[in-house]
Amino acid sequence: MITATLPIGKNDLEISSCELSVYFDGQFWIGMFNKHACGRLTVCRHVFGAEPKETEVLYFINRHFGDLKFSPPVEKSEHIAAKGNPKVQKRKIKAALESADYVGTKSQQAIKLQTEQRKVERKSFNKAKKEEEAELKFEQRQQKKKEKHLGH
Repeated sequence: MITATLPIGKNDLEISSCELSVYFDGQFWIGMFNKHACGRLTVCRHVFGAEPKETEVLYFINRHFGDLKFSPPVEKSEHIAAKGNPKVQKRKIKAALESADYVGTKSQQAIKLQTEQRKVERKSFNKAKKEEEAELKFEQRQQKKKEKHLGH
């Protein structure tokens, strides 16, 4: 895994830092961009495919960084070390990990939120498209009925 902090331009003053992590997930090389701004985290995942060289990564950042679609912002939480019995802490952590509402790291939560948002957008787009097609078919049937009765 390669991690680098990217310099940010003057027009993105609200961004305090942006990190790129490139890692191999077993099939493809993936770049994970993390933007940290005002206590919030937004992420974007890009699949490179074959192992990218350093020059290819820099070219991608220079040419396509503005085209990336980042997730909605997620609140960052600061990790606070808890005091107490380590066995009790271990049990609490295990219970939290096994609960249904646990997703993973903040980056994973942001990606899941982005995926859900795209899913909702896709569903609404497909519904509107189906309604439009049904309206068009209805109008065509009505037109055909009119033409049929005009001939009598």
